[in-house]
Amino acid sequence: MEIHVYPGTAALYAAAAERVAADLTAAVEGRQASQRGTASLALAGGSTPRPLYERLAGEPYRSAVPWERLQVFWGDERCVPPDHPASNYRMAREALLDHVPVAASRVHRLRGELPPPEAARLYAAQLEAVLGRPPRLDLVLLGLGADGHTASLFPAAFAAAVEGGGDGEASDDPHPGRWAAPATAPAEPRQRVTLTLSTLDAARRVLFLVAGADKAAAVARSLASPTAAPRPGEAPTPAARVRPTDGDVLWLLDAAAAADLPPELRRGDDTTKRDDTTSDEEKA
Repeated sequence: MEIHVYPGTAALYAAAAERVAADLTAAVEGRQASQRGTASLALAGGSTPRPLYERLAGEPYRSAVPWERLQVFWGDERCVPPDHPASNYRMAREALLDHVPVAASRVHRLRGELPPPEAARLYAAQLEAVLGRPPRLDLVLLGLGADGHTASLFPAAFAAAVEGGGDGEASDDPHPGRWAAPATAPAEPRQRVTLTLSTLDAARRVLFLVAGADKAAAVARSLASPTAAPRPGEAPTPAARVRPTDGDVLWLLDAAAAADLPPELRRGDDTTKRDDTTSDEEKA
């Protein structure tokens, strides 16, 4: 795992665009992806990634990234039509996909207009058809909610899994053996469809992009040492459970989101890389 902290959002989004562009290019040109001439990307929803998508839609990234060789997926979707203001697909299309040369046949949206179980079943089948079994995404972009949720994996689902499992294990997966699943959010629109831990843990790289002081407590909880004793009544966040079995996790944070990180992470150790480089934009 790598953690990079930037002094503000301008530096954060500039670094994220560089990292995403480099990772996608490397995935197309190297590793197993070179054998099939393509790479796969899962986009995050919500408001945080929009500035990143807008950067990637412009130069130099529009020309530098091999968009025509990408397969594009989503980490989750609200159960609304694709033209709805709350649609993750709509946001990504307007901010990014309408501006880069990715073929419509390679854009695999979650069908939020369908009943959630049907949408999840169809998406799982599509993931397998494009990527195989298990579906291995080259790069998954994720955000973080103030409650520690990521994609549409919410704390309540994990709490329910623990209660239903009967063994008291906080790491129980609420969607074992599934690639996509219906989910219920605490806020509207409540009905969602999400990639599961099984899919996220099969990824080659997961990149968390987090900004804002309202996320600081969730960041600290998600990045706490696995050996640290949790506070009473506090379970690991859903984001903390994302641990690819044959891949890596990268956290890009602004200083506000990193404010509550435990001392050992803020100091930097063998598994933490801290980047405090200030951008020219922020110096101005």
